[in-house]
Amino acid sequence: MAGFFKSLYNKIANKAEIDWDELEADLVAADLGPKLAMGIVDELQQLGRQVSAEDVIESARRHVANRLPPDSPPLLPRMDGKPFVFLVVGINGVGKTTSCAKLAHWLQRRGQPTVLAAADTFRAAAVEQLERWGQRLNIPVVKGQPNADPSSVCFNAHQKAIADGSKYLICDTAGRLHTRHNLMEELSKIKRTLAKNDETAPHLTLLVVDATTGANALQQAKEFHKACALDGVIVTKMDGSGKGGVAVAIQDQLGIPPRFLGTGEEPEQFALFNKQKFVEEML
Repeated sequence: MAGFFKSLYNKIANKAEIDWDELEADLVAADLGPKLAMGIVDELQQLGRQVSAEDVIESARRHVANRLPPDSPPLLPRMDGKPFVFLVVGINGVGKTTSCAKLAHWLQRRGQPTVLAAADTFRAAAVEQLERWGQRLNIPVVKGQPNADPSSVCFNAHQKAIADGSKYLICDTAGRLHTRHNLMEELSKIKRTLAKNDETAPHLTLLVVDATTGANALQQAKEFHKACALDGVIVTKMDGSGKGGVAVAIQDQLGIPPRFLGTGEEPEQFALFNKQKFVEEML
C-alpha cells in the first residue's frame, strides 16, 4: 500500500481543492472498500476547513488502524505433543503452494519440525512445486499418486507428522473454486479424515489471497468462508502493486484477520502480520 498512499499524497498536495468524488474513488481503488472509503471522506468533510494531503493520509491511516485486528498471536507448539495442523486453501495462481512452503520454512527456522502435505492432487504442478520447495528447504513432503484423494494424502501426512514427532503439519489443498457444494464436501472430508488422528484437527484454516487482485480477493474470501470457516488470511504479493487494502477489507467486511504477509519471492520474505508495521508502511 505504500506506493498507493505516496502517490495519493502527491496527487492531493498538488491541488488547490480536493475533489471528494475522485478521492473516494481513489480510496476504493486501493481496495479499502466503499464503506471504509466513504467513512474517511465523511470525516474529512466534517472538519469544516481546508483539507490538506496530510489530513487525508492521517484520516485513512487512523480508519485502517481502527479496523485491523491486533497482531497475530504467536504460533506455539501444542502442549500435548501432537502436531498443530494448518489447512491452507485458495484458488490457483495466488501463491498458495509457495505460501505453504514459506510457512513451513518460517516454522523450521524457529526450531519447529514441520511436514508438508501435497494435497492439491488434481493439479500435478502443485504437487511437483511443493516437492521442489521441500527439497530446497529440507522439509519433508508427503504426496499421493496422481489424482489421489486429497483427504488420504492429509491422513498419511498427519500420521507421519505424529510418528516423527513433528510440531506442525501444513496441508496444501483446495486449489480451485469450483462449485461451493463440491468445495465444502472436499474440505469437510479432509477435516473428518484429519480428526481420525486428532479430533481437534485442523487447528487453523487459512485462505491465501493475492494483494494485487483487490475485489476478486474479497469475493474469494466470501466464497471460501461460506464453504469452510476461515481463521485468517495469508496475503501474498504485498511487494507488487503497492496495494494491500484487501487485507483491511476482508477484516472489515468478514471479520477474518490477516495472519501472515508474503512480500517477495524468497522463502524468507514471509512474516506474521504486525498491525503497527502494516499501517506505518502505508506511507
